[in-house]
Amino acid sequence: MEHLCTFDVDSLFIGIQISRIQEILRPQPVTPVPLTSSVILGLMSLRGQIVPVINLAERLGVQLSEGGAEAFNVLIRTPDGPVSLLVDRVGDVVEVPPESFEPAPDTLRSSLRPLIRGAYKLEKRLLLALDAEAAIQVEY
Repeated sequence: MEHLCTFDVDSLFIGIQISRIQEILRPQPVTPVPLTSSVILGLMSLRGQIVPVINLAERLGVQLSEGGAEAFNVLIRTPDGPVSLLVDRVGDVVEVPPESFEPAPDTLRSSLRPLIRGAYKLEKRLLLALDAEAAIQVEY
């Protein structure tokens, strides 16, 4: 079984392997960084460590919900330190059998394809498996 932490970004139901997540935080103060990609909201301080904050909605080409100030920071582990992905809502941790994994659906927008590893068919929804490495690779 694979364990995924789920969250919503606009109408997308996204999952990331639980082993990639360092922690999840409520909104934190972010310092904007001039002359960077619009996908990068800025930098936040996490117990003295500087963490880049990526607007996952913009990275995926969708809108962050109106309550953007209530968004959550999902901190992803990387070899260079944590990176925060800003998401609308955090869901549950779900167990999914590997046999329910399928390639990304044909109906998925082409702009999303490089960021999605595939999808899991759940009872009521389709869970898109985010490629965390691709999501944090942003052109400056």
